Amino acid sequence: MEEAMLELQHISFGVEQDGESKDILRDINLTINERFVAITGPNGGGKSTLAKVIAGILTPTQGRILLDGEDITGLSITQRARKGISFAFQQPVRFKGLTGKDLITLASGKSIGVPEACDYLSEVGLCAKDYIDREVDASLSGGELKRIEIAMIMARGTKLSVFDEPEAGIDLWSFSNLIQVFEHLHEKINGSILIISHQERILNIADRIVVLADGRVQQDGARKDILPGLLDSSSSVCSALSDKVR
Repeated sequence: MEEAMLELQHISFGVEQDGESKDILRDINLTINERFVAITGPNGGGKSTLAKVIAGILTPTQGRILLDGEDITGLSITQRARKGISFAFQQPVRFKGLTGKDLITLASGKSIGVPEACDYLSEVGLCAKDYIDREVDASLSGGELKRIEIAMIMARGTKLSVFDEPEAGIDLWSFSNLIQVFEHLHEKINGSILIISHQERILNIADRIVVLADGRVQQDGARKDILPGLLDSSSSVCSALSDKVR
């Protein structure tokens, strides 16, 4: 599968707040077809809103979204999933009554055996025998849930996988392992990965970095060109980068 071509054309998104209109995204124009793209920027800059617009959770106030040349602006999250877009929430959903194998089988859209399901769990660094028949419920940690969610996305094999701040709510050990999983995912997955993050260690494995602030694209380019400026203490968006989990 080739990387997806995602085009955002003049995307804006606004909400009504206290009787006044507030613009969260302002005339975003992006074309994404690299293997691994990170979107970063200060809190409140519109990053998560943009991810939800791409996934189909939110509908833009204006503009168009094209996937491989097809206008998907009016499609729901379910319809976009069928077209090849996966979305991973900041806080993964827990599924009481469903096991790791159940979820990976559902994600793949086909009947798969235990060995194949175990392979996906192993890919994300989980001991398959401990999770294959375990319910994906409140007994799992945030890091375990994130890895199972990534295993599901690998099983789906979609054109575009969108992760909204995957580092949120996980501990030090889980974060360090999550970085390794994404490095592996970068090599393994067919299609494009789009990650919303302000963790330096995630930005450091991206091919391209887009900086979003005040609802607008402020910078956009190859990691080697963008990241050094973000790490400069005099940078206006330096405070957006958080590597507190080391």
